[in-house]
Amino acid sequence: MRYDLNLMPVFLALMEERSVTRAAERLGITQPALSNALARLRDMLRDPLFIRERYGMQPTQKAEEMAPVIAAALASLDELVLGQQAFDPGKAERLFTIAPNSYVEFVLVPAIVARLREQAPGIRLRLTPFGTDLAETGVISGATAMVLGRVVDPPDNLVVQHLMDDGLACVVRADHPVVNKRMSKQQYEQLKHVNVLPPGRLRVGLFQALERQGLRREVAVSVTHFLAIPEMIAVTDYCATLPSLICRRLADDRRLKVVPAPADLGTFPVEMAWHVRYRHDPAHQWLRQLVTEVAGEL
Repeated sequence: MRYDLNLMPVFLALMEERSVTRAAERLGITQPALSNALARLRDMLRDPLFIRERYGMQPTQKAEEMAPVIAAALASLDELVLGQQAFDPGKAERLFTIAPNSYVEFVLVPAIVARLREQAPGIRLRLTPFGTDLAETGVISGATAMVLGRVVDPPDNLVVQHLMDDGLACVVRADHPVVNKRMSKQQYEQLKHVNVLPPGRLRVGLFQALERQGLRREVAVSVTHFLAIPEMIAVTDYCATLPSLICRRLADDRRLKVVPAPADLGTFPVEMAWHVRYRHDPAHQWLRQLVTEVAGEL
């Protein structure tokens, strides 16, 4: 029996996305094209594979059984073929899907893009969100090239590399009536605070750090992205406790000032993880090295 290998990435995308629309977007094809590919998959494998239900496409038992086998087969094929290809970053044309958490997207990704523009103008990036669930990013199947952030309990098919550590500091408005160049624990506890909801692991880590130091915090507002912080802090007497590298960026805003945290809140790691199928891919190796260098310079 002949198998169309072009259909295998379609199968894996549907397994992860559970949606024809999202799977098509991930693969960069139209919905009709993906639906046609799914029909061919069903015919080739003689199984419905995915059943449309109220909350998305649910895989059949056969699809669940086949998914790890297909993922492993594609990984082996990629390792064999891609590992023998030369890579010239100055001439390469390739799209990488990466999944940074919101911290990495703010701190690291702009520098990564600037470096790509200089060294590999034909390399394009597509960003997909990374909160706390690795499976949702596509990295476990290899559909996504890498995740960047805090990687907890990775499966055996992921390689994890430590990139850097960052600490925490506080941001208040420049003419704050109470806080000058430093902040006491008492002042910290008396202020109202702006809390950033994502990324989840960083949020949990901050709560744990505050608890270890016996610090209380009254959260007045919770926002969903670091970019919301400057406008919120500039017009209130609130305080935000943020990663030091983000505070370094906000220090350029004349409306704001950065002060040390009132106690040692420790550090948190930033990591990069990728599927083993990319271990010997020259283009992926080059991109990993670039990300490592950018993180090291920060």
